Amino acid sequence: MSKRLTGGITAPKGFLAAGIHAGIKRTEQLDLALVASEIPGPIAGVFTKNTIPAAPIMLNRQHLKKGIGQALIINSGNANAFTGTEGLEHARETVHLVSEHLAIPKHRVFVSSTGVIGVPLPMPALRKGIPVLTAQLRKTGHRDAAQAIMTTDTRPKTIAVQQRIGGKVVTIGGMAKGSGMIHPDMATMLAYLTTDAVIDQKILQKLLRTVADQTFNCISVDGETSTNDTVLCLANGMAGNRTIPPAGVAHTQFQKLLHEVCHYLAMEICHDGEGATKLIEIHVTEAASHKAARQFAYTLATSPLVKTAIFGADPNWGRIIAALGRAGYPLRPDRIVIAFNQTTIVKDGRGLGPRIEQQVQKIMQRPSFTISIALGMGKGTATQWTTDLTYDYVKINASYRS
Repeated sequence: MSKRLTGGITAPKGFLAAGIHAGIKRTEQLDLALVASEIPGPIAGVFTKNTIPAAPIMLNRQHLKKGIGQALIINSGNANAFTGTEGLEHARETVHLVSEHLAIPKHRVFVSSTGVIGVPLPMPALRKGIPVLTAQLRKTGHRDAAQAIMTTDTRPKTIAVQQRIGGKVVTIGGMAKGSGMIHPDMATMLAYLTTDAVIDQKILQKLLRTVADQTFNCISVDGETSTNDTVLCLANGMAGNRTIPPAGVAHTQFQKLLHEVCHYLAMEICHDGEGATKLIEIHVTEAASHKAARQFAYTLATSPLVKTAIFGADPNWGRIIAALGRAGYPLRPDRIVIAFNQTTIVKDGRGLGPRIEQQVQKIMQRPSFTISIALGMGKGTATQWTTDLTYDYVKINASYRS
């Protein structure tokens, strides 16, 4: 069984972090974070599928080809996206400054940015801030680092867990930011994971992609994906465990531990969704295929009409039926069953009446609940998490740049 720890991103052996106000943001909020390992190790990453990726994404994809990492530098307040060749040069200079002050090769440094799109990075602030940041690296720097990557987040998102694997205690730490522009592929979200496990880069990459698909790619706040979405996992092997194999008990244990960290951070992002008041699990079963189930769940999770009904605690199951009908897969209406928690509101394609709707309305007033849909078409299943769509979401995003 895993054990929860304090320490977040620096809980595993050999990791340090720092966060400072470098002057990227107009306010005095922390806006520049650094995570570094005492020794290099394998790194894995998954990135946005947006076809206009930010400069840091392009650079990280190049560095990931070598498969070795040692430092993560992240700024908030500026996305360095849609900034052309100048933006790429700024990302390269940021990497160079970190590599110079840590005395490590540039390809071991990975860079991320988050904030407003289309504005050049204020490089004077980074040139001045990075020496200060590297000098402040410490074991207790995880709190400042987690704060420094926030944009519209209302709170930091961190976790650390450990378990005995391969004869040694292995720890995984993590931090994330994300509140709006959250949607599969990935969800604007950034997530950083560290582990002291001994693991091969190819195995780590495969595991991270699998786990991200089960967690970060199963949440939606507003149906928007970002130019900057990033998940990176850095390992340094300082736990001294037997190398995680490509299969077997130790492999399964590590995957479960990684899943626990990613699932927690994904749920924290949903809980902190811009203006969100409710977290909803959508569970689709008996679809014709897994692919179809995912599409049905995805369609429900991103439907503005379904999400606003959830906000208003309106048991308008007709909106769910309408969303299912436009998901693009065949349905048998007479087989559809819809339930909120354990209360069935539609059975065999028919609503069960006002009395049941009143019960469901009470369920919908809770901060979290499950909508289950059985389609009677096969064995395909899928789960997705979403939030309600509120007045505050509009207010936050109507004045994001001001």
